[in-house]
Order: sequence, then C-alpha cells, then structure tokens
Amino acid sequence: MANTAQAKKRARQNEATRKRNASLRSALRSAVRNVKKAIAAGDKAAATKEFQAQQSVIDRIADKKIVHKNLASRSKHRLVHAIKSMA
Repeated sequence: MANTAQAKKRARQNEATRKRNASLRSALRSAVRNVKKAIAAGDKAAATKEFQAQQSVIDRIADKKIVHKNLASRSKHRLVHAIKSMA
C-alpha cells in the first residue's frame, strides 16, 4: 500500500482513471454490439442508420486513446463490410 501522501493520491487517481476507461471501453463494445444486432435483424437501412449513430462513439473513444485507433478502424471496417454484404 502507498505510504506517502503523493503515492496515496496517485493511487486514487489511477483508480478513477481505471474506472473511467473501463466504462468507455464498455461503451465501445456496446456500440459495436448495437450495430451487430441491427445487422442481424436484416434491415439494411436500419443497420446503416445505427452504424452512423455509433461511428462517432467509436471514434471518440479511440481519440481518447482508450483503445488503439487501429482497433476502432478495424471494427468500423468489419461493420461496414457486414452491412454492405447484406442482401
């Protein structure tokens, strides 16, 4: 456990940051899940609309460096590809 005041404060800050990052990471996963759910429903227009709504969420989380920008880009590409391949 931290002994100095500085170390105790750092531990508090780290815990707050960890919780914030976990929440944002969860929001990213939820955004991807929502688009996948729309794709599974089979309505291409609804899936496209849902993707456009969630795209900014994915980008915003990547901009904050919660996840790597390439992970966000890869996720978006896979979702777009899935939407385009719908009948």
